[in-house]
Amino acid sequence: MLGVIGGMGPLATADFFRKLIDATPAQDDDEHIPVLIHSVPQIPSRPAALLRAGPSPLPALLAARDRLLAAGATMLAMPCNTAHYWYDDLVDGCRAPFVHIVDAVAELIPADARNLGIVATRATLQAGVFQQRLGERGITLTAPDDATYDRAVQPAIDAVKRGATEEGGRLLEPVIASELERGAAAVVLACTELPIALDAIGSPLRARCIDSTDALARACVRHWKRHAA
Repeated sequence: MLGVIGGMGPLATADFFRKLIDATPAQDDDEHIPVLIHSVPQIPSRPAALLRAGPSPLPALLAARDRLLAAGATMLAMPCNTAHYWYDDLVDGCRAPFVHIVDAVAELIPADARNLGIVATRATLQAGVFQQRLGERGITLTAPDDATYDRAVQPAIDAVKRGATEEGGRLLEPVIASELERGAAAVVLACTELPIALDAIGSPLRARCIDSTDALARACVRHWKRHAA
């Protein structure tokens, strides 16, 4: 039973669930992964906690974890990149395996790719959620500058959160193009709102991106197949 700590945001959680279904090699209903989804959008803001000394989301994340475990979850996943700042606290004393989103992304990086672009929340970048784990694998990451982040990346994330997905895609697409023009082998979409934005406009640059939501879904399927056999 997969337990999903979701709601950060709700549309990103729904996108993860759809990608989990798409990644599962099922021929009928009973071949899909049993899933419990804890979607509580009122978990305190992760960026606000990291950047502006806002309330920590950790107590709410721990409560979500414990509800899922009490309900029968035997593995866990969290389709929110920034929330992985608290990953070590969440796995401490946790009796179920917890798939890390960065490790999932690493599985999709081409073997010869060493320079990647990354687009994420400012909190994810400043916390080093991706830099540390991918740096250990010899991967160098480059991100948009602050002006681009303020002009396009954060507004794209905000647009998706309010349901304006096409607006988000139009804001994001030039950012992806710029990262690729600077020599990135691919661009990691390290915020779970961003794949939704690019998909909304059918961007051809989508094929040059590594979708962290899809990576997490695929990793969950791999884990389930190993342990369900």
